[in-house]
Amino acid sequence: MYDRIRIMEKLIISPSILSADFSKLAEEITAVKNAGAQWIHIDVMDGHFVPNITIGVPVVKSLRKATDLILDTHLMIENPEKYIKSFAEAGSDIITFHYEACKDTEHVGNVISMIKDFGKKAGISIKPHTEPKEIFPFLSDVDLILVMTVEPGFGGQEFMHDCALKIPQIKEKAPEALIIQVDGGINNLTSKICTSLGANSLVAGSYIYKSANYEKAIQSLL
Repeated sequence: MYDRIRIMEKLIISPSILSADFSKLAEEITAVKNAGAQWIHIDVMDGHFVPNITIGVPVVKSLRKATDLILDTHLMIENPEKYIKSFAEAGSDIITFHYEACKDTEHVGNVISMIKDFGKKAGISIKPHTEPKEIFPFLSDVDLILVMTVEPGFGGQEFMHDCALKIPQIKEKAPEALIIQVDGGINNLTSKICTSLGANSLVAGSYIYKSANYEKAIQSLL
């Protein structure tokens, strides 16, 4: 599975289950898989780093049993190092943490190392007000950079165009294999902005899960 993460050449669509119907989550995941999604994006929020609380380790563990899709786990939490082991053992394939949740560069490096020690792909996410240069020292150490184009914490927000301009800055400095993912306000129009700037993975929640036809919604992002 990990080799598949690195060798995918086409745009990677990672539907966020934050917008799915939680009463039938396994069915929702199967539906987006059949509609063409390659990954499942899991937004983990702790009510401290962001002003909302979502899901935790037990849900990730349940999802691992329900799908063979890559589980793309986005930790919007304080002290991410305390939870890496749990999310890794629950079945996450990619674990992305926030640069802003770390005290200093040593802390960032330690979290990346922990993720890699568990055999998982490591990602760093940045909020809208974080400059790309802050994460340049880590571009060769991670597998994915997640650019937030909304303030993290809630789904359904409007796309922040200025944030998309970070994509080419990161791409210019990044190794060729790095995945540049964008999350926030992604739809059939904003997706084209992001991919034209160099993004190769898109997270979409409400645009897919609130649509009448998942396949048409996913295809419109490509």
